[in-house]
Amino acid sequence: MTIQWNDLIVRDARALTASEIRDLLKVAERPEITSFAGGVPDPSLFPLGDFNDVYRDLMDDDVAGRRSLQYSISEGLPALRQWIVDDLASSGAVRGIDNILITCGAQQGLDMLARLLLEPGREIVVEKPTYLGAMQAFSMRRPTYVGVNMDADGPVVADLDAAFAAGARIAYLAPDFQNPTGRSYSLERRLAVLEVARQHGAVILEDAAYSKLSYDGEVIPSLLALDETHGDQNAGTVIQLGTFSKTLAPALRIGWVCAPRPAIERLVLMKQAGDLHVSTINQEVALRAARRLFPAHIDTLRDAYRSKRDTMLAALDEFMPDGVTYTRPEGGMFIWLTLPENIDSRALLELALAEAKVAFVPGQAFFCDHSGCHTARLSFATEKPERIRAGIERLAALIRRVHNQY
Repeated sequence: MTIQWNDLIVRDARALTASEIRDLLKVAERPEITSFAGGVPDPSLFPLGDFNDVYRDLMDDDVAGRRSLQYSISEGLPALRQWIVDDLASSGAVRGIDNILITCGAQQGLDMLARLLLEPGREIVVEKPTYLGAMQAFSMRRPTYVGVNMDADGPVVADLDAAFAAGARIAYLAPDFQNPTGRSYSLERRLAVLEVARQHGAVILEDAAYSKLSYDGEVIPSLLALDETHGDQNAGTVIQLGTFSKTLAPALRIGWVCAPRPAIERLVLMKQAGDLHVSTINQEVALRAARRLFPAHIDTLRDAYRSKRDTMLAALDEFMPDGVTYTRPEGGMFIWLTLPENIDSRALLELALAEAKVAFVPGQAFFCDHSGCHTARLSFATEKPERIRAGIERLAALIRRVHNQY
């Protein structure tokens, strides 16, 4: 008898859909394509020599080397968690080691928090637009999405207040250089968001994946730093997700969750039931690399990505036709394009790949309500400046031609 897989697979798993970005990356990897699609670090900036030294030194140390190849505790290496605590404290977020759980990248943190906090029908507030990978993690729990509109300073407070007043108690927010728009919240908006959440007893999941990639302007405290707990490790409105993927290397798969201790205790049990712990050797290498490289390597990344961002913005300013608007991010890896309403970005992508040899991500994928048909995400992270300029020029010419046809 043939296995009927659709009958065996549970509804939660059937809720999963393919990532448009992951599928698009397969096409964008062709050498003739200038890719503004993938939100990944520039591999030319990976500090290969330093990693070579870190691995060699670790394996030359008999005790540390053997320890790094052994099982470890589910919470994560104490020394790595302490490094994260110290780093958070340097930006004003005072927490303890028992507030930190090491995860397999920030994406695993999203998945675990979804399993901890969401169930079918439970409402979760997300920005419009929001990070597609977060919605993928959340959707397996089949929640109800409540989208809040954004303005230049962050989520519209009245929308957020209305969502909480209607019963939502969880919000996923990205205050720093958001993926996909590159926008950041003002200090005043961060304080207002926290106050509204506190009034309603809501939890904020703060995605801080890009927080260290700041290129201009004043560095604004995170929601975690503004969420004063007065040293109580059991308290707090904010759960923050962090990662080394954008600052060291994605392949290490080292992320973390910083949360009140009651949440961490449950997440640790989930970790034990899942993969036991994150790779011990990867944790040890990440710790040694962070100690060795930061903050100088962060400055190198900022200089490189700032130059690429400036190149893309200058090209957009020079070549884009009237009716196209775009964000001017102060950090991160992304610029958000808003096209004339008569241009569907998915249809435009097909033409861009075939004619302009340019890839980008259509914006509709980032909206929980499937709106945003005339928006697109551009990443300046991986291409060289000369290819960025030439690619934007070709894309702009195509947009002008398509717009003029209607």
